[in-house]
Amino acid sequence: MTKNIDWQNLGFNYIKTDYRYIAYWKDGKWSEGELTKDNVLHISEGSTALHYGQQSFEGLKAYRCKDGSINLFRPDQNALRMQASARRLLMPEVPVEMFIDACKQVVKANEQWLAPYGTGATLYLRPFLIGVGDNIGVHPAPEYIFSIFCCPVGAYFKGGMSPTNFIVSEYDRAAPHGTGAAKVGGNYAASLYPGLIAKTRHFGDCIYLDPATHTKIEEVGSANFFGITKDNKFITPLSPSILPSITKYSLLYLAKERLGMEIIEGDVYIDQLEQFKEAGACGTAAVITPIGGIQYGDNFHVFYSETEVGEVTQKLYNELVGIQFGDIDAPSGWIVKVK
Repeated sequence: MTKNIDWQNLGFNYIKTDYRYIAYWKDGKWSEGELTKDNVLHISEGSTALHYGQQSFEGLKAYRCKDGSINLFRPDQNALRMQASARRLLMPEVPVEMFIDACKQVVKANEQWLAPYGTGATLYLRPFLIGVGDNIGVHPAPEYIFSIFCCPVGAYFKGGMSPTNFIVSEYDRAAPHGTGAAKVGGNYAASLYPGLIAKTRHFGDCIYLDPATHTKIEEVGSANFFGITKDNKFITPLSPSILPSITKYSLLYLAKERLGMEIIEGDVYIDQLEQFKEAGACGTAAVITPIGGIQYGDNFHVFYSETEVGEVTQKLYNELVGIQFGDIDAPSGWIVKVK
């Protein structure tokens, strides 16, 4: 039986659900993972995750389809991205099969927390990998925990699929040749202060420029940037410091294969915003958030509208969400059925 929740007005907040998955890495191998009702981790005070930031995480969603079945959207890509983060931080990789199986177990065990079809709400999964065990020196942990919990969620940005304004930050999200391409907690900790500044000025979040020259857009807060040019090209930044968004690469494919657009990964200069008729932020949590305008210094540049969604952005959103909820045929391998 589905939980009695106000699904239409659900935000993006932690809600304790019934079960989570946990597995331990010790002596060079992973334990057999299991489901537990305990949402409190018991770890050593010397854990490297606490002192040296040796941890990474992922985010993906489960979707209820019209026929009652449940979809996971490209979980193999999340597994591969977590492996890349693990390699960067010298942590053991979680096998793709283990990752996907754990996701399925968590969704099945918490199915009553998955919203009914048509509400727009989803079940958000948060896999994470942390270094634990008795430690004090700056070196990789002796042990690790891989866990997944889930929460029912609504829209990440208040208002959902409606334009949001952003402001360019003077701070950097990541250092050149740093951990910007890895999904690790330190990148997000560094974004809290500039994000607060943006919100106190009544913007949805900040836009980060490339750390080397501060001339090119890299990321939009916790999401990737894309723009639709006046001659209908889909352009998104390319940089070794950008987190490779699964949503972004899905949109690149859909823009080309389903909408017949030219797609470009390349430089997006902050002083050339006038080339775009539409712009947006994309990611698992945000899905697609249309960008109404960007504040850069004293200049505020409006794209399509501060109140209405652009035609191309809306088409991309409809295609992506339609695939995720099973209403539109998906490219091969994009959907994994939980049941």
